[in-house]
Parts: sequence; C-alpha cells; structure tokens
Amino acid sequence: MSTTLTLSDLAVAHGARTLVSGLDLVLTDGDVTALVGANGSGKSSLMSTVLGDLPAHSGSVRLAPADASVGWLHQVPPDPHETLLSYARRRTGVAAADVGLHEAAEALAAGVAGADSTYATALERWLALGAADLDDRLPGAAARVGLAAASDRPLGSLSGGQVARAALVALLLSRYDVPLLDEPTNNLDDRGLGLVTEFARDHTGPVLVAGHDRTFLDEVATRVVELDLAQQRIGHYPGGWSDFVEARELVRRRARADYEGYAAQRDSLLTQAQRREEWASQGRRAVSRGDEPDKHLRERFSARADRQAGRAARTRRAADRLTPVAQPRKEWQLQYRLRAGPPPAPVVATLSAGVVERGGFRLGPVDLTLARGDRVAVAGDNGTGKSTLLAALFGQLPLISGRQSLGSRVVPGVLDQAREPFDTDEALLEVVAARLAGVERAEVRTLLAKFGLGSEHVARPARSLSLGERTRAHLALFQGRDANVLVLDEPTNHLDVAGIEQLERALGGYTGTLVVVSHDRSFLDALDLTRRWQLARGQVRVEELRAG
Repeated sequence: MSTTLTLSDLAVAHGARTLVSGLDLVLTDGDVTALVGANGSGKSSLMSTVLGDLPAHSGSVRLAPADASVGWLHQVPPDPHETLLSYARRRTGVAAADVGLHEAAEALAAGVAGADSTYATALERWLALGAADLDDRLPGAAARVGLAAASDRPLGSLSGGQVARAALVALLLSRYDVPLLDEPTNNLDDRGLGLVTEFARDHTGPVLVAGHDRTFLDEVATRVVELDLAQQRIGHYPGGWSDFVEARELVRRRARADYEGYAAQRDSLLTQAQRREEWASQGRRAVSRGDEPDKHLRERFSARADRQAGRAARTRRAADRLTPVAQPRKEWQLQYRLRAGPPPAPVVATLSAGVVERGGFRLGPVDLTLARGDRVAVAGDNGTGKSTLLAALFGQLPLISGRQSLGSRVVPGVLDQAREPFDTDEALLEVVAARLAGVERAEVRTLLAKFGLGSEHVARPARSLSLGERTRAHLALFQGRDANVLVLDEPTNHLDVAGIEQLERALGGYTGTLVVVSHDRSFLDALDLTRRWQLARGQVRVEELRAG
C-alpha cells in the first residue's frame, strides 16, 4: 500500500517565534525530500510537528493511510545503561508497540468493549514495525555495519565509533512507513555512509531528511526544500544539492536583474520628471522677473513652462504606476580568518614504532612523521583508532612501547568531537579568558566577536551554545593562542552548510599545519590535502596526495 504525507499551509513555531509558515508539501512513495537551511531555521521543529510531538501553529499534517507509521531517527545521546537490543527496540518504535500490544491484550482479556478492534490494530502495528523478528534480525544488521557487540551489551561500554554504528543498526532495522532522518550521516564512516545512502534510496515510502552532507544529499535527494528564516521564505527545488545550489543562484540572479531593471526604469523616469520640473521653474522665474517686454512672448514662455510641469507630473505618475519589485535582501555571511602563529620546527611530530592501547584496542607499531605545512586527512572506518592515533601523536596518550616526539615551537589547537572545554556552565567569556592567560577581557570579547560570538553569547553558559557556536569558540581560542598546528576531529558535525563553507574558506587560507578527521567528502575535497593516513587493522598506511 502506498503512503502519502501531506503538509498544508503549515506553520511551525518555537515559543513565540514562528519558524516556518505557509508550507505546502506532498511526499509520496519514492520521494526523498531534503530539508536545508541554517541552524535554527526550523528543520528539527518541523520534523517534530510531522511526528506529532510539537503541535502545528496552524495548518495541517495528514497521512494516508491514517495509521501509517512515522519515525523520527534523530541524533540523541544514548543511555549508557541501555543495551544494544533495548536501544534498537526503542529507536525502531518496537518498544512502544510492545507496550501498546500488551495494554490491548489486557483490555481484551478483561472484556472491555471494543477491545477486539483495539487489539487487532495494535497487533497490526506491532507486526508492521518488525517487532516479531527484530531480535533475530539484530545480529545480521550489526554484522552488516561492522559492529561486533552482543545484543545485551550496554552502550556505555562501547567506543564512540561503535555507538555511531549502533545508531546505524537501529536505522537499518526500522520499518517506519515514513522515516524522518535528522543528520543521519554524523560520525559515520564510509561503510556507514553507503548503508544510509542505500537505506534512503531503497525505502519504498516517503523519506524526509535534514542533513548537511552535500555529497549524501546529491546521491539521495529527489527534491530540496529550503527553509530560509532570514528571508521568511520557503524554496522548492527539484533534484539534489548541486541542482538546488544552481537553481537557487539562478533565482537570485533573476531577482537581482528584475530589481535592477525596475530601479533603473524608475530612476530614469524620476530623473526626467525632475529635469522638466526644473525647466518649468526656470521659465516661470524668467516670466516673473519681467525680463521680456513682449506680452505675447511672456505668455508663450508661461505656456511652455506649464507644459513642462504637466509632462513632469505625467512622468512621475508613470514612475508610480510601475509594478514595484522588492530589493533582494543582501545576505550577511560571517567571514572569519584563521591566522597561523610563528612556524614550528620542520618536523612537527613523530611516532617511531609507537604502540598504544585504549580499552581493548591496540594500535601499532606505527612509524609516522607530521611535517610543517602538511595538510593531512586521517581516514578509516569507525573504531579503527583515528582519535587514538592523534592522541598518541601529540602526547596525550602514553605509548606502551616505541617513541613519540613533538617538535619545538609547536602550538597545537585540538578540536575534539564533544567540544569538551565548552561543556560547562561557566560563561563563554570566562572559559576563553582562562585559557588565554594575561589577555584582557576586552580583547577576548573582540576576539570572540570576530568569530560571530558577540554580546549575546559571551555571558551565556558555554554549555548553552550550539555545537556550531562551540566550534567557532574553539577556533577563536586557537587564534588567540596563535596555534600553528590545527587538529580537527569531525569539525563539520552539527554545522549547517553555511557554517561548513565558512570553515572551508578559513582553512583554505590557513598557512599552518592541518590534521583533520572527517567523513564529509565535499569538505575534504575543499582542503587541498597533501596526504592521507589510512587506518585499518591497527596499522597506518600513508598515501601521498600531492607534494607538501
């Protein structure tokens, strides 16, 4: 049976602030609709409204059939005490269906009126969500994503990469008629990205996805809906991300051309009117001065002035009759730069036969050299030890054998996935000032403002900032410390596309040494990398991409 999701004149609000208004959208089988827009533009709120958790401010959300299942697979921190099985059952809706079926069975046993119909509906939903064989399907899904973990293993005992795979397991096990995928590619390796891409492409019903991975959106989206909060408009574009960018730019060029044509025509008419009014005024002044003794000539000059005044009035009315064209709003874009501090020694860091262990994972022996000016991508599947390698290379994790060394004058700026220094209730200004000892508060404020963190941010608890804002705070801190080596672990996670493109531009102009862990293919393509460190089975393979 086909499924249709219809949004009619829908408005979504967060508190007193309207985020989305007048949205009309119909999603049918095979549609993969990508929601794009700046962070805070209402993508997650819209999904919450489609799910039914957030009431619509106005308009309607309709499903056909009415009992079709909708599942919001959004990014949420897992409960560390939850087992892999219980997590999968909760995320796929099976746990809730279990409760519904149990309650319906109890009502049926108690002879409650209409309980037979309620039980039949609950059973049908339970079966449709795949509850009957989920326990049996779980090991296969885990193997498919490369997660070697028993179904009763607590999530708190898994590594960050394994937790990302657990989220992917839940996605692959889900059997919602309409899946809502919120940032589904965060923290996924290449294998995971391929599986999510396959899931979105092969799903028979409608799919609604909010994401920032431009390559992923190009591969799966059949339509892009842009939520432009700043312009208070919604744009609909067929195709994937690249099609959207091209079409949006065409729309913007046409809007600018239409306005410029209107403005030029109006300015021309008003200039003509003003010139004729001046001629009329000059003629009347000449008549009033009495310089011309001939009465007939004075009357002729006066009539000519009146004609010029009439033409001026008609020209002004013609300008007023032009159909107004609104001036396109000039979009403000944050532009920040990353300045490298004084250069370090030619050899930034080395590992010589280095071996490191973290938990039950062993990496090495590794021989590796990071040279000044290198721009390196650290690649590998989740769980292959990318973060472990970086911690060992920069001396944050002791080796069990081998040798690690750091070059002189190396000032690293390390961006971890959790943005941990800013996970505190202390004010942002105080967090940064404490790490820039000796720098006046006024200078810290100026530094943060350059990265788009102004007076409305600096007094807030650092924890209350979005992850995108925390990322910019990190970059400001690196700037203040004159970091000459940047180590960025998944820097694009939770950034919107505008934020990613800002970061690309800043890193493009950065002259220091760069080491980055990322699975965002478009982002990596923009960084002009010199080499790749490929991790697999506890070893590192160096791939030269260009001369450093």
